[in-house]
Order: sequence, then C-alpha cells, then structure tokens
Amino acid sequence: MEYQPTTTSARKFAAAGQLEDWIHMFLNGEGNNRPFSDGLKLCERRYHAPKLYDLDTFERNCGPEPGLKWSVEAVGFEERINKIMARYQTGNWDMPPLIIEFKDGQYDLNDGNHRYEALKRLGIKEHWIIIWETVED
Repeated sequence: MEYQPTTTSARKFAAAGQLEDWIHMFLNGEGNNRPFSDGLKLCERRYHAPKLYDLDTFERNCGPEPGLKWSVEAVGFEERINKIMARYQTGNWDMPPLIIEFKDGQYDLNDGNHRYEALKRLGIKEHWIIIWETVED
C-alpha cells in the first residue's frame, strides 16, 4: 500500500489494519512532528479509524495566545495558518486528519492545531479526526 499524507490514505491504512503505520509516516514526514511520533511509541495505544467530527467538539491547544498548552510565536503561527488556508482553498488538497487523544472524557488536539485553526477560520464545521487512547494494563 502506498502512503500519502492525506485523509484518503489514512482511511485506506485504517481499513487494512495499518493506521498506526500511517500515523508515524505522517508525523515523521509532512506532519513534521517526530517528537510526538516518538512519544506515541513509548507504550501501547489504540487508534480509531478516521471519522468526521464536529470541530466544536474540541479546542486548539497550541498558538500565540496566553494560557495554551503549547505556546508559539504569533507571526510564524499566522504564516502557517495562511499557507494552510490557501492550500485548502485550491480544492486540490486532501488535508490529513487531525490527531487527538481521548482521555478521561476529554479530547486533546495533539497534531493539527494549525490545520484546525485554518479550518475554523474558513468556516469549516467538521473534518476527519484520528482518535487515540493509551491502552491501560
């Protein structure tokens, strides 16, 4: 199966029982989030196939605003958001799913904060989400 950094590819990998492989290829490639990939490998995880979710179900936790879990510089944040919005608006991009942890009844957006913000600014109400959970002993 050929990997692509797209939702379509993630769904194909999930159908073949290889979603975890897709996640690590994405995070170590276009997703540019190797530390998250490395962290996911530290213990057993359960991954749920991509599913359309209402974006109001969770919130962004990375950005320039005070009090967010992950603080980033405002100018760089805005530049990335604008690039993502422009790419999405071409209509030719099968944007990859967001990756979210579900723990103790809460959603934590781990990968895709910039994509999430771009979607929200574009008025998009739902997008594909991969949910993962840590497997307890």
